[in-house]
Parts: sequence; C-alpha cells; structure tokens
Amino acid sequence: MASIRNLTVFITGASSGIGASCARAFAAEGAHLLLCARRTERLSALAAELREQHDVKVHAFALDVRDHGAVTSALAQLPAEWQNVDILVNNAGLARGLDKLHEGDVQDWNEMIDTNVKGLLFVSRTVIPGMVERKRGHIINIGSIAGLDPYPKGAVYNATKFAVDAITRALRMDLVDTPLRVSSVDPGLVETEFSVVRFHGDRDRADSVYRDIEVCTPDDIAEAVVFCASRPPHVSINQVVIMPTAQASSIVKHIGPLE
Repeated sequence: MASIRNLTVFITGASSGIGASCARAFAAEGAHLLLCARRTERLSALAAELREQHDVKVHAFALDVRDHGAVTSALAQLPAEWQNVDILVNNAGLARGLDKLHEGDVQDWNEMIDTNVKGLLFVSRTVIPGMVERKRGHIINIGSIAGLDPYPKGAVYNATKFAVDAITRALRMDLVDTPLRVSSVDPGLVETEFSVVRFHGDRDRADSVYRDIEVCTPDDIAEAVVFCASRPPHVSINQVVIMPTAQASSIVKHIGPLE
C-alpha cells in the first residue's frame, strides 16, 4: 500500500453519502481534504469533524459543479497551498425521477446531464492540466452499475452513467503517455440520500428501494476508492464494480434473508 499521507484529495459532492464517506476514509489515512458541495452547513460540519478527529488540513467551499464559470473561478481562487491536487474524486451526481422515457420530466433530465456529465467534465478540465504539468495525479470517477447495465425507467440516468464510463475509459487513453492514473468505482445499491433525491423528497418511496435487502454502505464504497488511490505508482486499478451480495445486476436482486 502506497502512502497517501499529506496528499491533497479533492472530492466533489462531499457533503453527504459516498462523498462524505470518502472524505472520512482519506482523512483517516492522513490526506488533506479539499471539499466542495452545494450544502455548505453540512460541508462545514464535516470539515470540522475531520480536523478534530484526524488532525488534517481541510478546505471546504460551496460549489455547483454544473456552473462552468463557477468551477473555473473557484478553483483559480484557491489558496496557493490547495492549488496542487493529487487525487480528484469526481463524486457529485444524482438521479431524478423514475419514469418511462416518453413520460419523463425534461427538467429532471437537464439536472442529471448537467451534474453527472457536464459537472464531471468541467471539474476534470480544470484540474487535470495541473496534474499533467506536475506529472502526478489520480482521477477517480464515481460511476454506477447503471452505467454498465441499464434498467427500465432509468434511460437518462443510465445514459449519464454510461457517459461517465466512456469518459473514464477515453481519458485513460488520453493520459496513457503520462504517469497519471484514471479509475472508476461503480456501485450497485448503496443506502444514501440517493433515492430521496431521485423521488423528490418522498421518504417512504425512497425507503422501499432498500427494504428487505442488505445493501452496501457509503463506507464500503469509500474503502474501495482509497484502495484504488493507495496502489503503488506502477499499478492502476482501472475499474471496481461493487454490489451487495444479494444483487446480481441492476435489476436482479434477492429480497429477504440469504440462506
């Protein structure tokens, strides 16, 4: 295991779920955290927790990755000590709605495309040139089983995560002549606020997604992200697909106890 102590890790969408778990996991290894999200109160509380528990440096700031101008401006204005990102975790993403394509909400589509695809691109385009110049860096994109195996009523979300997979693979080719590494971590069912967001705050409907199945936790995914980042420089973990034992594909899962 290569040390990631004192490296600068930039995590988008860090205020909750997988992003927050990644922040905690990297902090536990002694990395310094550059965290952004839209919900600043949660982000500030997380930053304070990490400083107190792990004695690491944390710089947290509000950012909507969908806004290209805001992304470039915010990152250009970072204090000098935070300019050199060693590990980028493109985690910001969401699902909205679960409808047949011909019945879908166009605003939901725009939000998913703008966040999951364009947001990832805007942040990557801003951060990666510095990595190339320094000849050091690792990009870890949080994808989804939905980007490998589509399911009914998820066409646009599926498409955005298929895009993340394609971007990751192509970016690895673009950087093959550099020391930079590119990984994707693609979760199946993970209990976070994902479904609450998807169903526009309908907690009962969100809870039904995870009922009677032992799903993964955000910490399970964060552990895999840190594993990818902590390999020796000559080793690249290109892709990790993580699902609960009771899930076999995006739509095949076992409800109830496993015998």
